[in-house]
Amino acid sequence: MTTPEVQSILFVCLGNICRSPMAAGITRQLAAHRQPALTVEAAGVGPWHVGKPPDGRAIATAQRHGIDLTEDRARMITEDDFRDFDLILAMDSAVLADIWQRVPSDATARIGLFHAVAADRERDVPDPYYGGDDGFDLVFDEIETAARSLIARLASTEDASAA
Repeated sequence: MTTPEVQSILFVCLGNICRSPMAAGITRQLAAHRQPALTVEAAGVGPWHVGKPPDGRAIATAQRHGIDLTEDRARMITEDDFRDFDLILAMDSAVLADIWQRVPSDATARIGLFHAVAADRERDVPDPYYGGDDGFDLVFDEIETAARSLIARLASTEDASAA
């Protein structure tokens, strides 16, 4: 990824209670010792869950991996997010299309599909909301793999720009 140093990432999914909070929690954990610190948040494109914690299955899945999502609260993406974050990553192509419809003229964030930016793969992260607990485990593992790749890419970009 050829990009200036990324210091903030916003993960975005549909309702901000499953995929994006898990992605934010995983990425925060993976980047915990990064200097400078990486700001990581999550948002949704829909209003259904604003102010609510993540889905209980997302919380339980994350807890099994040592990540606490209990303090997270769903929110919608805002116009300010397009200026406040360096990178806005959609969890699927439908959410990405929705995000592109909201981009203000003075946006500074790079916007992309999570898998495409993390690993050059045009692939959606499946939404586990209407499935069972095992779907959350599968999605967690998929997000963790992509987040590891993303953090490695960010580190290599920063190393190259420092040289």
